Order: sequence, then structure tokens, then C-alpha cells
Amino acid sequence: MENLSRRRMLELSGALGALGAFSLAAPAHAQPWRWSPAGSIPGAGSGADPRTVWDTEADPLVASLLDRGDVPRVNELLRTWTKNGQPLPDGLPGDLREFMEQARQLPAWADPGKLETAVRFNEKRGLYLGVLYGFASGMMSTVIPKEALAVYYSQGGANMKRRISKTAKLGYDIGTRNAYLPDGEMAVTAVKTRLVHAAVRHLLPQSPHWEHAAPENIPISQHDMMVTWHSLPTTVMRTLKAWKVPVAAAEADGFLHSWQISAHMLGIEDQYIPATWDQAESQAVEVLDPILAPTPEGIKLADILLDLGAGLDFTLLTRPILGALTRFMLGNEIADWLNIPREPVWGTLLDVAWGPFVAVREGLLPLPLAPEAYWTFDELLRQFVLLYMSELRPISIEIPEFNNPNYR
Repeated sequence: MENLSRRRMLELSGALGALGAFSLAAPAHAQPWRWSPAGSIPGAGSGADPRTVWDTEADPLVASLLDRGDVPRVNELLRTWTKNGQPLPDGLPGDLREFMEQARQLPAWADPGKLETAVRFNEKRGLYLGVLYGFASGMMSTVIPKEALAVYYSQGGANMKRRISKTAKLGYDIGTRNAYLPDGEMAVTAVKTRLVHAAVRHLLPQSPHWEHAAPENIPISQHDMMVTWHSLPTTVMRTLKAWKVPVAAAEADGFLHSWQISAHMLGIEDQYIPATWDQAESQAVEVLDPILAPTPEGIKLADILLDLGAGLDFTLLTRPILGALTRFMLGNEIADWLNIPREPVWGTLLDVAWGPFVAVREGLLPLPLAPEAYWTFDELLRQFVLLYMSELRPISIEIPEFNNPNYR
């Protein structure tokens, strides 16, 4: 019995669920899957619980690449593949080439018109998006327990600066004018990220540290990917509404569509991708909101993120200001979970002046009413964009070969 792992205990608890003891103590994310595929892009599907579905195409392929020692050569070759329309490099294993040729294609339901509208949205809201991806979505990831565990114990946890850079690249690439066009990079970023996820699914179960902390046998399920997805576009749209930023319906739909395509290209089955913002909200209420919680690993990751601006010549991006932004965007409960102290000066300024600042930027209040703090906020947004840009080049998303070496 001394070798009985936590995972095995959870499996036994599930088997005893009929006795009622486990079900009484089960957290919200352990409840039955209820979201209907009728709300998805195809409007139908098997309805299979996404917590029991991973990536049936990429997972066995990448496991094979790792087991037969092909990953170093593949990574070297893929460093030269940077544009959506660029031919795949010569020398790739045949099975990988076949998979990537299919995976790089946009789904049949992709709408060029909506993607053009998404460009307008990204251009108009680009300054907001930089800070939202960084300190709404980014900090939220540290209180998504399974994501925090996967990041902390995988290879990405060994170099969070590089891990942050790769996440920033995805957020940047999807917002570019040519994101999914032949000269863009979003399809490349999505396919490479899909390969990384498959590698993590193969490698993490080999880590005894992750095994004793994780409540699952295999990480990054379809459910986990949708949780992360909602921490990005759904959280962004929720926050823009809370800030009373006026967003035209067509632009909101275009923004959603760009992220729907990203979900598909990251390997999420269409039956789990919400068809509308209303459906996205209904799914987020089920899969994202109830599962947010602190973990020791997430708290450590948040501490690293708060030093995001360290060493850069961006005087505004200090730890106290980033902490105040986190508390302002995600609320007191999450900030307290992450041991982020209250900042009386910046916290009060954000609470009092951010709403009018947004109104001034959106032309809802006349500019002469803007105090000096508004210009400080505008510069803060601009520095976030510079920070993201500074972290992007050169960035190569590569298939990992091992877990966090500090936790082998």
C-alpha cells in the first residue's frame, strides 16, 4: 500500500462514488459534462466528456518521434518553417509531414470576411489586448490548477521567460493583419504548439513530481485546452464589457472567429468550440469559472510573472504596478490567492480613474477632462505592447524532449 499514488487513490475514489462519499466532496470540475454540442460550430457531436479526450492524431505521432529519437532533427528542420504558406522543410519524417500538411490547413468553415473584420478589431483594440493577454489571461493561468501544474513540471517551467515569450507570440500572431494568410505565422504557431502539447502529454506522466500532484493520468485534455481558450478571448471580451469599451457586433464576431480557428488548429475538436459569444459564455461558466483555485505551483508562477518587466528599460512595468493591475483585473480573491499585496496608490488610481480613462480613449468623454493619470495609463498600455514585442524575436517553438530538469 505504500506505493499507492495519489492518482490511484483518486481512481479508487471514483470507483466508490456510488457510496456517495466522493460525490459529496467532489469539486465543481468533477461534475458531469453538461455543455451540449448543439452550441458548437458544427451544431452536433458525440457529446463525449472532453476530460476523456486528448489529440488522437498528434499524440501517438509525437510519442513515436520521441521514442525513436527523431525530435532533435525535427526541431532543427522546423526552425526554418516560419510562414503559413511556406513549404515544409525537406527531410521531415514521412508520418510527421503527412500530419502537418493536413494540420496546417484552415477549417472548411473559415470565413475570410470575418477574419478581415477581426483585423479591424485588433488594430483598434491592440493596446488593450496587450495588457489583457498579459495580465488578465496570463495571470489567470496561474489559478487554473491543472494548467499551472503542467507548466510548472514540464520543460517550460524551467525557463519561464522563454515560456512567456512563446505564449506572447501566439497572442501577437493571432492579432496581426496577415495572421492566417500565406505570409502570416499563426498557422505555423498553432501547429507547432499542437506538437508541443502532444509531447507534454507523453512526457509529463513520466515525472513523479507531476504524478503525485496531478488529478489525472494524462495532461492537456480537450477540456483543459478549452479552459485555457476561455482564459484568452472569453476573458478579454468579458473585461472589455466590464470596462464599457464599445465593440461593434461584427468586430466582436470577427475576433471570436479568429480564436475559433485557432482552437481548431490547436487540435480542439469542433464539437467543443462554441459557435457564438453566448455559447462561449455558457461554456465558460461551466468549465472555467468553477475551477479557478490557488496551487503552490501557480503561486510560484505568478511570482515569476510579476517580474515580467525586470531587466527591461520600461520604468512603468514595476512589480507593484503589475500587482495592482492583476488585482484590478482579476479581483481581490484571486490576488489574495496569489499573495499579491494591495498597492494603495496604484490600486486607488486604477479603481477611480481607469473607467474615465477608457471613456476618454473611446471618445465618450472630451479630452480636456483627462488628468495626467490618463496619459500614464496610455503609456502603460503602450509599454505592454513593447514588452510583448521585445519577447517575440527570435522565438522558436520546439518539441520538448524532457520535463522540468529541476523536478526529474
